[in-house]
Amino acid sequence: MFKNIFNLTQRTHQALTQDVHEKGSSLSTGPCPHQTQNTTVSNPLQLQILAKVEADYLLAEQHFKRQFPRPNVHFSLRGKSAGTAHLQTNKLRFNPVLLAENHDIFINEVVPHEISHLLCFHLFGKVKPHGKEWQSVMLTTFKITPKTTHQLNTQSVSGQQFEYFCGCGSINLTIRRHNRIVRGQTQYRCRRCQQTLTSFNPK
Repeated sequence: MFKNIFNLTQRTHQALTQDVHEKGSSLSTGPCPHQTQNTTVSNPLQLQILAKVEADYLLAEQHFKRQFPRPNVHFSLRGKSAGTAHLQTNKLRFNPVLLAENHDIFINEVVPHEISHLLCFHLFGKVKPHGKEWQSVMLTTFKITPKTTHQLNTQSVSGQQFEYFCGCGSINLTIRRHNRIVRGQTQYRCRRCQQTLTSFNPK
């Protein structure tokens, strides 16, 4: 099934790109928003994720009736996070170990979750990471009940972790970062809400 999704996405991408070139686009001052940024990926599971990213963007463009620039997609995320969205650089990062162990959840939940963060940034600017705008995109565009965190089994990627908290919820830090905080050498901020991480739950 996923092979068919990938082939369909590729054909759609080629048709859209050809249509833009033939008609002439007012967006021609930069890279075509449908141009792939990930030509070196060969892992079958990762290729399916790239296909899913493209399919979800096409769905979003149909829903919002506008184009969105495609993100760079990397499979370099480590630790217990399944995926992250980098708003300023329009980049998605996915955890290859958790992907291999939880493929269906990545396809059905993780990919649209992270894409929704990027879409919100393009549509509304800087808003709360899991606020009403993000929840609306998840519900209306992807028909998915919004969840702020995943429930994946992360035992295979867990070293010794220490739980810290911010406005987004809980974040696990490595022992190295935990020790630096304990020694007073540094503080860490959440990349999304910008709150300083603390070892106690403020709720």
